[in-house]
Amino acid sequence: METYYKPGDLLKFEEIGKEAPEMAKKFFDYYATVFAEGDLTEREKSLIALAVAHAIQCPYCIDAYTQACLEKGSNPAEMTEAIHVATAIRGGASLVHGVQMRNVSENLSM
Repeated sequence: METYYKPGDLLKFEEIGKEAPEMAKKFFDYYATVFAEGDLTEREKSLIALAVAHAIQCPYCIDAYTQACLEKGSNPAEMTEAIHVATAIRGGASLVHGVQMRNVSENLSM
C-alpha cells in the first residue's frame, strides 16, 4: 500500500546529517544518551517514547518504538496502556484550555 509515510524511509533517518554533519552528530549523540539505561530502564523509556509518538502522531516513531518496546520485553497490553496515558494527557490538555475560552467568553459577554 502506498502512503505518504513510507516505512523504509525510517532507515534513511541518519542521512539527515549529510548537509549538516556536526549538528546531526550532536543530535544522535544526545539521542543515544537519552535512551541509554539510567534511572529509567530502556524498556520504560521505549514505552514513554511510544506514548509520545502517538501524542505527536509521528508514524515513523510509532513504527520504531513499537519495535523497540517489543524487543525490550513490553507486551501489547502495556503498550496500549501507555498510549491511553498519552491520550488522556493530550485530551485533558485540550479540555483545560476550555478555561481560557470561558474566561474570554465571560469577559466579552459582560
